[in-house]
Amino acid sequence: MREEYWPLNGRRLVRSIIRNCIQCTRAHPVPVRQQFGQLPTARVTPSRPFAVTGVDYAGPIYLKAIHKRASPTKAYICLFVCFVTKAVHLELVHDLSAAAFLAALRRFVARRGRPTQLYSDNGKNFIGAKNELHQLYHMLNDCTEAGRIQQSCTDAHIIWHLNPPKTPHFGGLWEAAVKVAKSQLYRQLGNSRLSFEDMTTVLAEIEAAMNSRPVPMTEDPEDYSVITPAHFLIGSSMHAVPDPNVRGI
Repeated sequence: MREEYWPLNGRRLVRSIIRNCIQCTRAHPVPVRQQFGQLPTARVTPSRPFAVTGVDYAGPIYLKAIHKRASPTKAYICLFVCFVTKAVHLELVHDLSAAAFLAALRRFVARRGRPTQLYSDNGKNFIGAKNELHQLYHMLNDCTEAGRIQQSCTDAHIIWHLNPPKTPHFGGLWEAAVKVAKSQLYRQLGNSRLSFEDMTTVLAEIEAAMNSRPVPMTEDPEDYSVITPAHFLIGSSMHAVPDPNVRGI
C-alpha cells in the first residue's frame, strides 16, 4: 500500500484494528498490570534528611561467639531510611525487644537528628516501643515540674505511623533498602561470622556504599556529576578507603 499511497496515521489505524480483533487478542494476550497509585504526601514533600523516616528490621545474622565452644549469637540489623532523600542508617542490635530498638533509636537520633515522623510495619516490637514513647511523652507532659524540661521533651515528640496488618507493599521503600543491604552483606561475608565490633564496621561501610548510590540523571551531557543521598548528608559522596590487596602476601 505504501508503494502507491501515503496513508496518514497508518500505523495507529493498524494497531487499533489489531487491538479490537478478538482472534489477534487471543493469539497474543497482554497481561493485566496493576495500576500504580500516587505516592504518599510524605514521600514528595521536601524536608531535611531523616525528618520522615521508615524503619525495619533485617536478619537474623549470626555473630562469632566469645568462646570457641559457645554457640553463635544472634543479632539483627535495624534499618532507618529517609523518605525524601532515600538515605539509610544501619544499626546493629542484639534482639527484637522494645528496649533494644529504643536504644538503636536513641543512637539514630543522636547522629541523624530527631525525626518528626516514623513509619514502620505492624510488628510487636515496634508496638511496644510506640506505647513506651507515648507513655514517656504523656508522663513528661503531666509532670508538675514544667519549664524548660517540659518544653524540650514536648518538642522531642515523635509521630508514629504503623502500617495496616498484612500490607507489606506499604513498606516498599525500606523493603528495597533491606534487599540491597542483605545483598551487600552476603557478597562481602558469605558464611563468615564476625564479632559484634567487626560487624558494626562492615555495616558502616555498607551504609556508606548505599548512601553513595546515584539518583537518576538527565540526558544533558554537561551533567558529569551525579547526586547521591550522601550529598544531602555531608555535601559529597561517601568514598570508602579501599582495603589493601593481601592475596599475594
